[in-house]
Amino acid sequence: MGGESLKTEPLVLQVVGYQNSGKTTVAGNILRYLTKKGYKAGSFKHHGHGGTPLLPEDKDSTRLLQAGSVLSGVSGGGLLTFSTNVQLDWMAIYQLTDIDILLIEGYKQKNYDKIVCIRSEDEVDLLRQLSNIVAIISWIPLPYETNVFPINDNQYCVWVSEYLENKLKS
Repeated sequence: MGGESLKTEPLVLQVVGYQNSGKTTVAGNILRYLTKKGYKAGSFKHHGHGGTPLLPEDKDSTRLLQAGSVLSGVSGGGLLTFSTNVQLDWMAIYQLTDIDILLIEGYKQKNYDKIVCIRSEDEVDLLRQLSNIVAIISWIPLPYETNVFPINDNQYCVWVSEYLENKLKS
């Protein structure tokens, strides 16, 4: 069933939470699961720790960017990467691709549907601060919430797949 969508824009789903709550692990598990099911998935990570993301210092594309190029890319073996030091509409770039789903890690305040990762009681207040929460991946029991999945149970991948199928049909 994956990849049969007639939609031109990907479904966007965020994975958000505080540092070390499991966001990257959850996003990776979801991406692997959806890919095995035949979906074309994209991912984007917000560098929320302040400053500029680290680029490999020994790469020609990084050296060219540092020399003044506003956009530097490299392609080979089926992989294409870009680095830029100007503000771009990164969502527009993803909309040019033929992906079914874009999984965004971070950007808590964006207005997309969210999976929230909760590691401890101290983080539960995040559930009251965010909009569009569709599921919770938690390290602790949350008996009063809906669509809660334990961090160590990949059932959330099945749930995301069903969520995606339902969204693509509507």
